[in-house]
Amino acid sequence: MLKNLFLTFAKIGAFTFGGGWAMISIIQREVVDKHHWLEEAEFLDLLAVAQSMPGILAVNISVVVGDKLRGLRGSIAAAAGTILPSFLIILAIAMFLTPETITSNPTLTAIFKGIRPAVVALIIAPVVSSAKSAGLGWRTAWIPAVVALLIWSKCPVVSNPILFIVLGGLAGWWLTRRARKNLEARK
Repeated sequence: MLKNLFLTFAKIGAFTFGGGWAMISIIQREVVDKHHWLEEAEFLDLLAVAQSMPGILAVNISVVVGDKLRGLRGSIAAAAGTILPSFLIILAIAMFLTPETITSNPTLTAIFKGIRPAVVALIIAPVVSSAKSAGLGWRTAWIPAVVALLIWSKCPVVSNPILFIVLGGLAGWWLTRRARKNLEARK
């Protein structure tokens, strides 16, 4: 199992451009759909935990998935699998290419320009699937849209993402408490 964890996350780490959010849909496909290591709801819960941790999202999600499956050894195997390919690729680039070589080479420039739209799609895909899994429909989709616009607006009062995390947590706590009270009242 540790070998499979390492190899799965190494494959994801080696072939994903765009950072953590671009990796989420691929990690979900591997962990939930292909290997059936986790249920979709479990994965979304672990994704929420990984997002709340400081650090790189791709490494955080690999650590929490590895921990859920095999404890500390699983965390180390999954994190090593995520980090090692990028480390080796960056090391090779640093050894053989200079920034001038990359920017002056029309083939490399064209490759990176071609990758950009794919990265955007890889980032949007987990957002849409997470929204569906979390039960966000057209009636509630306005909430993340408004929060994103407020953060993007750079208004000093409302552009702090921490404010929305705290408000979202409080709203979730209050709504859950209210739902439990309503359920108890029906009994």
